[in-house]
Amino acid sequence: MVTISLCMIVKNEESCLGKCLDSLKGIVDEMIIVDTGSTDRTVEIAKEKGAAVYHFDWTGDFSDARNYSFSLAKGDYIYAADADEELDEDNRQRFLKLKEDIGELNVDVVQMYYCNQLQYRTVYNFDRELRPKLFKRQREFIWIDPIHEQVSLEPVVCDCDVEIIHKPTENHAARDLAAFRKAISDGRRLSRRLHGMYARELFMAGGDDDFLKAKDYFKEAALDTRRSLDEIKEASCVLAHIAVIEKDAETLLKYSLKDAISEMSSEMCYELGDFYYNKKDLDEAIIWYYNAAYECSSILDLRKSMDLPRLAIARCYRELGNEEQAADYEKEAAECNEENI
Repeated sequence: MVTISLCMIVKNEESCLGKCLDSLKGIVDEMIIVDTGSTDRTVEIAKEKGAAVYHFDWTGDFSDARNYSFSLAKGDYIYAADADEELDEDNRQRFLKLKEDIGELNVDVVQMYYCNQLQYRTVYNFDRELRPKLFKRQREFIWIDPIHEQVSLEPVVCDCDVEIIHKPTENHAARDLAAFRKAISDGRRLSRRLHGMYARELFMAGGDDDFLKAKDYFKEAALDTRRSLDEIKEASCVLAHIAVIEKDAETLLKYSLKDAISEMSSEMCYELGDFYYNKKDLDEAIIWYYNAAYECSSILDLRKSMDLPRLAIARCYRELGNEEQAADYEKEAAECNEENI
């Protein structure tokens, strides 16, 4: 049977670390805890549970800490976990069965279901999604193709039915948004993936101040010829939201037209709805909220095409004195929420 190393990076996780480690007993063969500066009982709890604890000076980069934790592993596979994750007994048994079977498979990465993602609305649109969680420590390279042979570079990824219960104790959006800003101030170029995640986290968890602090970055991104059309649209949505905050109609028009180069996004339609709602032009606001809900698709925040524009339409109709229409749209909004759970 293969061996599994648990690798974690932690800081001040005394409220949940013990439960996480207890749920993995009998599954992992070693526990590696990399602490980035805890001031509570985190380190003590980790040692009590049998983990090897290492200190890492925080650099502001989660990948640096995660890579260090992986470098300490000795098992055949590495399980990457966060302290606010748990496995119930059913999923412990599924994980144990996976451990028995994986040795017969040529698998580099195993994806597991990450559940309860919407408890704090930050950057994920769905409550249950597959995420890569188990990684082969030493990858074997295999030559492929009968002629013009080459080494297979694509990892072999498989999905399993293990469900990890995410039990966060607080909203980490402020921490994450600060990390994005630090990376930018350090001169780091955000990858296409992180560019989208920064925009998404702003929409799902950011306040007006977070948007305003992101203004310069996304203005540059919108002009960056190396960025894809998707990234330009994401930047345009952020800048349109800032224009609504600043009541800047000219800038809102500029970035809504950029978004309209291809199919307009629900986010942009929603911003236009908010703009007209703030101007008390309720009929025009309803048109744009309707487009967000029924004519367009989301590119960042799924709720901007589901319950939020329907609730906004209901608010407009209620202010217009049409209670029946308002109630209908509120009912639709509730049904949208049920579909997304």
